Amino acid sequence: MIRAKREKEVINMSCGYNSGFALIVVLFILLIIVGAAYIY
Repeated sequence: MIRAKREKEVINMSCGYNSGFALIVVLFILLIIVGAAYIY
């Protein structure tokens, strides 16, 4: 019971990290697009 709960917490942590990382990547891509448009 305790072990299953611990594994679930680890999965939730990894999912949260992945979604946060994806958000940073999207913001970085948008920054590049806006920067390129501003330069031109």
